Amino acid sequence: MSTTRAALRTATGAAQIAAALVVLLLLLVIVRLPWAGDLGMHAATVERLRHDLVDPGNPLVDADTPSPYYSPWMLVLGCVARVTGASVFVVLRVGAVVGLALLVSGVWRYVRTLSAHRAAPAVAVLCLVFLWGTSLFEWSGFLGLKSLALTVSYPSVFALGLAFHFWAWLATAVRSRSWGGWGRWGRWGVWVGLGALWAAILLCHQFSGVVASLGAMATVVAGRPGRAVWVRLGGGLAVGLAVLWVWPYYDFFALFGAGADLESVHRGLYRDLVGRYWLVLLGVAALGLRWWRDRLDPLVLFFALGVVVVVAGGVSGHHSWGRALPAVVIPAQVAAALAVVEGRRAWRGVGAGVLAGALVVGAWTQVGTVGYVVPRGALPEAVAEKYRAPWVGYHWVTPWVKYGDVVMARTFPARQLPAYGAYTVAPGYPDFFLPDEGAREAAVRRYFAVGTSGGVRRGIVAAYRVRWVVDRGGAGDRGVRDSGLRVVARGPGGQVLYEVVR
Repeated sequence: MSTTRAALRTATGAAQIAAALVVLLLLLVIVRLPWAGDLGMHAATVERLRHDLVDPGNPLVDADTPSPYYSPWMLVLGCVARVTGASVFVVLRVGAVVGLALLVSGVWRYVRTLSAHRAAPAVAVLCLVFLWGTSLFEWSGFLGLKSLALTVSYPSVFALGLAFHFWAWLATAVRSRSWGGWGRWGRWGVWVGLGALWAAILLCHQFSGVVASLGAMATVVAGRPGRAVWVRLGGGLAVGLAVLWVWPYYDFFALFGAGADLESVHRGLYRDLVGRYWLVLLGVAALGLRWWRDRLDPLVLFFALGVVVVVAGGVSGHHSWGRALPAVVIPAQVAAALAVVEGRRAWRGVGAGVLAGALVVGAWTQVGTVGYVVPRGALPEAVAEKYRAPWVGYHWVTPWVKYGDVVMARTFPARQLPAYGAYTVAPGYPDFFLPDEGAREAAVRRYFAVGTSGGVRRGIVAAYRVRWVVDRGGAGDRGVRDSGLRVVARGPGGQVLYEVVR
């Protein structure tokens, strides 16, 4: 018996150390803050709020429109930037540390509502970051290690951290019998707080808010609440809806009409599902065992709700519904962790060995993430081959391009330039609230088209008050020079910054 207990203590300690090393790696990644994906959008949002907290306007183009990126969390970071005067990238690093802390502590609290085993939270963390597949996949709202490294400063990580705390708090509230009755504030205050927290998650990252909502539905049903709890739950829901309604920076409910603009962007979520997620099948098997024991198990219900939404999205062509995939993956990953720490003693060793092997495979798939901390030249060759360099960014234009200047640029640089305070003619991302988005995109295409005359280009420049043009030099260089531009600077990859000559 003592030998078994010693082995369990050793395994628990090993899991806790491994989870701590993962967190340490992510903290070191934050120091570098690798540039990729939507970082420019979030940096631009903070920059606009730094300059105007009340009416910041569109974060990407020079237009007075609302934006769903103006969330409560971005508002906090904008206030930090405004008060401290710190650079937007320093502020995003601070936000990343807070988001990571919320995520880790939220996982710990949520798993504690499902298991009292000391190793359960640590093993769950390892499953959440490594139990995926052997095809690399990075997207905001997805908790694979590589994805987290690139999105840790995004609102999605902050929102998911809040979601785990939300589920833990909700599970405790549903199970508690101490809040019965109607007379005291304390009996209703918990549900008011839960409603406000639910709304905050939806406002901070709408897709993670959907995942949080599915997890909340599963938690409530699994708790088998009485009538009094359902009444208070309705009150909390009303509070949440009220918060969503009064949020001043954008109309949350208008987003329900934005699906058509998002489907093409999210079509990729339904590709290579086996390669991206096959290791999660271990968790699906664990969910099957949980379902056999309890038809209303919260993780089983959570998983089932996620599957319904994702499958419905794939069948109907609403590919943006694929953003609910974390609602499928998270409960399976947590179930895999709990199956190992709470399984029958006869099978625990076998299960732990299988899960450990799967985690090693998943970790090796994502091992290139260490390249964000260790110089590539210092990595073993096998690891270096898996490393993907982050984007370079556009710091090189900042000696000339100032806050509020309008830059003509194609889609890729348009996703980064607003991070430094500039506007672009067309947004680098779909913008549901921008009424002339199509006209702006057409103007950019026309400007850079090979056969466009100098007169047409000058007309576009005048219409959108363009001061700078960013493009690659080469065969098309003569065409843009003929349109009243002069070369100011040259950057990485043969890019050129042109100034518009008035």
